[in-house]
Amino acid sequence: MPEPSRLEMLTQFLEQNPSDAFARYGLAMEYSNAGQTEQALAEFKKLLELHPDYTNGYFMAAQALERSGRTPEAKKMLESGVEAARRTGNKHALSEMTGMLEELSS
Repeated sequence: MPEPSRLEMLTQFLEQNPSDAFARYGLAMEYSNAGQTEQALAEFKKLLELHPDYTNGYFMAAQALERSGRTPEAKKMLESGVEAARRTGNKHALSEMTGMLEELSS
């Protein structure tokens, strides 16, 4: 029997632990890295609904949106992420998202 893929393992884990932020983020990243943007965005959306202060989720979702040519949506995602980073005092995430937002706005 073959080893389950990371995607399968994360999906199975989330079936039993649907509110686990790290696993949800990991699943979204697996989809994003595989070029499955819609699935990735759906997982990022679930993640951010359950954990609105998970700042990396906003940044990575914005990158996925930008890669698929959805710049206005990427900007909105970054704006929400900037708010979350300010709320949580995450200066690194704030800097990254502000920088990307400036690049997209120029």
